[in-house]
Amino acid sequence: MPLRLSDPIVAIDRRLASRRQGTDQRAPTAHVALAEGLGLRTVADLLHHYPRRYIDRSTVVAVRALRVGEHQTTIARVRSVARRRTRQHRTIVTVTLGDASGVVDLVFFNQPWIATLYRPGLEVAVSGVVVRYGRRLQFQNFEVEILRGEEQDLVHTGRITPVHPATDGISPRTIRELVHRALERLPRIEDPVPEAIRAAEGLIDRDRALRWIHFPEDDEQLARARERLTFDELFVLELGVGYRKRRLAAAAVGVRHEPAPALARRFLELLPVEPTKAQLRAIEEISAQMARPTPMNALLQGDVGSGKTLVAVHAALVAIGSGHQAAIMAPTEVLAAQHARSVASLLHGVGGRPLLEQGPGPGGPQASLFDEPASPEPSVTYALLTGSTPARERERILAAAADGALDLLVGTHALIQEGVAFADLSLAVVDEQHRFGLHQRMALRSKGRGEIDTLILTATPIPRTLALTYYGDLDVVVLDELPAGRQPVRTLAARTELERARAYDLVRAEVEAGHQAFVVCAAIDEDNRTQVRAAESEAARLATEVFPDLRVALLHGRMPAREKERVMEAFRSGAADVLIATTVIEVGVDVPNATVMLVEDADRFGLAQLHQLRGRIGRGAAAATCVLFDGSDPTNLEARARIDAMVRTTDGFELADEDLRLRGEGTLFDVRQSGMPDLRLARLADDLELVKRARARAFGLLDADPSLERHPALLDELRARFARSIDWLFAS
Repeated sequence: MPLRLSDPIVAIDRRLASRRQGTDQRAPTAHVALAEGLGLRTVADLLHHYPRRYIDRSTVVAVRALRVGEHQTTIARVRSVARRRTRQHRTIVTVTLGDASGVVDLVFFNQPWIATLYRPGLEVAVSGVVVRYGRRLQFQNFEVEILRGEEQDLVHTGRITPVHPATDGISPRTIRELVHRALERLPRIEDPVPEAIRAAEGLIDRDRALRWIHFPEDDEQLARARERLTFDELFVLELGVGYRKRRLAAAAVGVRHEPAPALARRFLELLPVEPTKAQLRAIEEISAQMARPTPMNALLQGDVGSGKTLVAVHAALVAIGSGHQAAIMAPTEVLAAQHARSVASLLHGVGGRPLLEQGPGPGGPQASLFDEPASPEPSVTYALLTGSTPARERERILAAAADGALDLLVGTHALIQEGVAFADLSLAVVDEQHRFGLHQRMALRSKGRGEIDTLILTATPIPRTLALTYYGDLDVVVLDELPAGRQPVRTLAARTELERARAYDLVRAEVEAGHQAFVVCAAIDEDNRTQVRAAESEAARLATEVFPDLRVALLHGRMPAREKERVMEAFRSGAADVLIATTVIEVGVDVPNATVMLVEDADRFGLAQLHQLRGRIGRGAAAATCVLFDGSDPTNLEARARIDAMVRTTDGFELADEDLRLRGEGTLFDVRQSGMPDLRLARLADDLELVKRARARAFGLLDADPSLERHPALLDELRARFARSIDWLFAS
């Protein structure tokens, strides 16, 4: 009976529903293991579960030609089957195979049923490593397949054999067999990509590609299958990005803001610092987008310290000056509090005033920041809302947001909780957006009465391929210039005890010169299992053994919000010389007097995170130094490459490309939690040209058929590939 791609995998073999690995009845059945361990539920899922590697067993040699120490394949008949028990009561079954040229043994340990499976005269194909045991040849680590009849199509041996990713309860051999049987029973697989595009790109059809990717006859077939299926991944991804972009442009009606309201103009005129050319260019681009009748969906990317907050606050004032409200959402209380301080400072000249005169609660700005504004009449009212905001203050903030008395609300995930409502929200700013899931970002946008403008901020520069794929529906605005007076941070690697001692000397010298230092640890306490320097024990050690005469403070994410803010405020005010912290300081910490950072176990961090951490220093006029303690083994080339890249450059865009090359797109942005389709074959670090080709073809198709009504198979493919973000794809 023919199969369909939509059929459940159990339709291939009903025995999967009862088969368990080994004899453990607690083990999941095979079809449950496929679903829960690998996410494979349908025949289509199975066929898109591509092999991770291949073993070439295509060359079959006679038994006499087998060479010791090599991985080889032979076809022979069973000569004899011997079974014996050892003194330890273990069963050993020896199956002797032979052809006209010689014999070779297969030895099975503790598998007594093998003696009934192999009978003299059976023809088998076996592949494995040939060894000599005494005077006889044996196979080790072998795959064996019983051949029944001349028409037997070899699955496991005698061919280029695929090895699929497996999981507990299911083996690569079982997956290989299921794929082979599915392909045997499937009729020709429909190709959703138009033939004109396939011909123009020189691609084979989908049916051949899926059959060849699993069971290629040679390297050429495998290469052509990979090219086609890699193109498909990128083409469908770009099609979804373009489909959403065009759908929103055609259907959504946004807020048409004034491009330069008086409030925003006055803000720029009264700034105490001169904006960079890049900031002014970004302000102009974003203001122009906010003035359009369609919703803005922009990404502002800029290196650490490039001044994104100033641009975001100006965008908020465009919204507020046009008669609406704005919100800024950050992933942590520390970052949200830093944004609140920046808002307080930047809005001082235009009459900014906190809704709560004593400060908006724990973790927020201190009352000392809220001096009387320069303007006699407050123009902008703002507040901070986090999970730690006291209930009475929260009630006042929510009431002011709902009745329109509050212009700008800064906060964490608390902004998207039930009960938070705005009178007229028209701009949502999301900072460090890769830390939020897709649905969290959409939840903030839904707080508006209609389609509102969205400005996403990131301090992790995005490689070109990511900008064209996972962020291809966004209008990208780039800040590629640092404010005047900022100096690049010198970065050093420390791999010896002498270099560690010199790093401690540097900290002492900087403190004696009136500056401060960070020490970053990867863990909080000694209960961690990764054997890294823990913040609590390191703080105690540094305070007593290394810097007993300095003021050492400790900050980590498990501390109560009030305590975290107390420690940070003490460090900001200069009451502490050295702050021992976890990565809670990765974003949102601005202490211009800090000129040194030591990062413990730096080899355990990704490049994006190291670059963020390094950005916490060098924020003042004094020169700054970051020392990366590298405890990796010299053979860990990837870790060494990351550290060396940090030493080599402070250019975030260069580091982003390097991180993509070393560890893939998931290092910089969590594409799994974004809801976007996964890439199984495409490597964005290597496939820029293919990305461009796929994008051009996808956007060209959408120009001719924006709704894909003439390509229903492609629309079905979009629905399947974007299943986890279907509301994002079909938003209108």
